[in-house]
Amino acid sequence: MHPNPSFRQETEQQHIEFAKERGFGTLIVNAGEHPLASHVPFILKEDVAEFHLVRSNPIVRLLKSPVAAMIAVTGPDAYISPDWYGVDNQVPTWNYVAVHVRGTLSLRPSEELQPHLIELSKEFERRLNKVPWKIDKMDAEPLARLMRIIVPARLEIDSVEGTWKLNQNKDESARQGAIEGLEHSGVGSEIAMLRNLMKRITE
Repeated sequence: MHPNPSFRQETEQQHIEFAKERGFGTLIVNAGEHPLASHVPFILKEDVAEFHLVRSNPIVRLLKSPVAAMIAVTGPDAYISPDWYGVDNQVPTWNYVAVHVRGTLSLRPSEELQPHLIELSKEFERRLNKVPWKIDKMDAEPLARLMRIIVPARLEIDSVEGTWKLNQNKDESARQGAIEGLEHSGVGSEIAMLRNLMKRITE
């Protein structure tokens, strides 16, 4: 996480709500010689994140007993040109939002898999403008094959921290210049969302 306290003013609850809304992140586990990472959709509730992994995932082989792990959840991001600030002697930077959810990772009993899949699909289907897909649309055999190749997992959350790097360390006119510069920028992802977050701290 970025050490500048200017970028770490949001509350833990704001970090949690951000991660919950994103619902997708990078699971990272220390595997000795090098870390392992897997990209997972998840459900975040109370003090746990619930998700599933493909049975052949190397992370699954580590989970004979619980291990420390983290889910890194990234949000909008964009390159910021120093020319946009209207101030001399500035350098390029990158604005972004990221939340790290740390805790203890373990596998869950197989009987928890189908309820998890139902809950996961329900969460994201409700965000779409259509009749929700439900697991009972699947025939029994294809569903059984799917259930054999994935396993349920859970991260018991110990800590949540976040960085919201939105030019808070610049004065209002410099921040406004960056917001205007981003209007026509294509260097980053979800730039409109990032601009809106930057506007909130400028208003």
